[in-house]
Amino acid sequence: MGKYFGTDGFRGEANVDLTVEHAYKVGRFLGYYYGKNHKANIVIGKDTRRSSYMFEYSLVAGLTASGADVYLLHVTSTPSVSYVVRTEGFDCGIMISASHNPFYDNGIKVFNGSGCKLEAEVEDLIEAYIDSDEDTIPLMTRENIGKTVDYAIGRNRYIGYLISLATRSFQGKKVGLDLANGSATSIAKGVFDAIGAKTYVIGSDPDGTNINKDCGSTHMKDLQKFVVDNKLDVGFAYDGDADRCLAVDENGNIIDGDLIMYICGVYMKEKKDLANNTVVTTIMSNMGLYEAFERKGIDYVQTAVGDKYVYENMQANGHSLGGEQSGHIIFSKHATTGDGILTSLKLMEVMLESKATLSELCKEINIFPQQLVSVKVKDKKAFSDDTVITEYVAELSKKLGKDGRILVRESGTEPVIRVMAEAKTDELCRDMVERIVAKITDRGHALNED
Repeated sequence: MGKYFGTDGFRGEANVDLTVEHAYKVGRFLGYYYGKNHKANIVIGKDTRRSSYMFEYSLVAGLTASGADVYLLHVTSTPSVSYVVRTEGFDCGIMISASHNPFYDNGIKVFNGSGCKLEAEVEDLIEAYIDSDEDTIPLMTRENIGKTVDYAIGRNRYIGYLISLATRSFQGKKVGLDLANGSATSIAKGVFDAIGAKTYVIGSDPDGTNINKDCGSTHMKDLQKFVVDNKLDVGFAYDGDADRCLAVDENGNIIDGDLIMYICGVYMKEKKDLANNTVVTTIMSNMGLYEAFERKGIDYVQTAVGDKYVYENMQANGHSLGGEQSGHIIFSKHATTGDGILTSLKLMEVMLESKATLSELCKEINIFPQQLVSVKVKDKKAFSDDTVITEYVAELSKKLGKDGRILVRESGTEPVIRVMAEAKTDELCRDMVERIVAKITDRGHALNED
């Protein structure tokens, strides 16, 4: 990871870690970089955060000053930007979003002309330009200055594409959607309505400050209750930029990314549509998922956390399904990045074609108890260099043996350390996590927010 760009773009608190000057310089560089041999055409989308408009204007100023023509999708999802870039010939795409983070954070995600996350070497060039004391990129003048174009039609084409993927009508199905007061508010309900579902929504009134607030894929309780109270067949929750999806079955139980990969993997194998008979997971996936895959004769591989790394593995090896426990699921036949709404459509397909409920589709998988805690730290590097903690984690892992595992890793997008334990009982998971968190605190790494 670079100084500014993590596993999912340049992210931080708006006008603190990520400023309008940063956004302007990102735009200046991208307009120059993609416009060396022709006038660059770059598309921008944004989520519903108050600061998204500010960053949009800053990026546009930088891009057009470098000569690029900019096409605005307005409020839309991250996967829609990826889709429009790769299907409509843009040089690159930019999504303004901090995904599942609170409203005061924001981020800049960049996609290359193939709709994939920007190459690390280009991110390095952007970072060098941001930190440079000298501006070597020329300002365009007269007719060479770029223009800005309203391009809401691009988002509408993406909506049409999603609708076209449905294998049969959703008529007769009662579906609940938690739109996280974010990007999905401009897309999801229209898609489900068009395919015939009776659609019920919550988290559908963005005001610039309520994105992800007690709603969406990181806060599932309201959707669980909503599904049960309204006797719905299924519920789907998205995050702020709608590249994640978690589901709720008819009984109000959460279906996380691991369960989604299991359901879709088994279905795709039966349909002979699971390339290489393999599902790509990350190191965060549950041991129970792997046991279930082994019983079904499905192979799997692991990558580092981040749908960027999942897709890189899928692309390099020709795999068709991969994802994360958090709900980033990639169907490489249809997308180059995690797509929450696409994932919900694929789950609907499995339910309809199998004539089964979500609870029935995952009844054969036994998920191990898992405890995950995020600890804000003063300095991630100082933490990672602390051998006392490394040795302590290794000691606890040895005690668990084959009956569980411990994973301690840095977040790629936030100043936090993720501490995760899996074991045969909830009590053992909690004990392992509490011990490690206490050690992090005792060693002086935890950030006291009081």
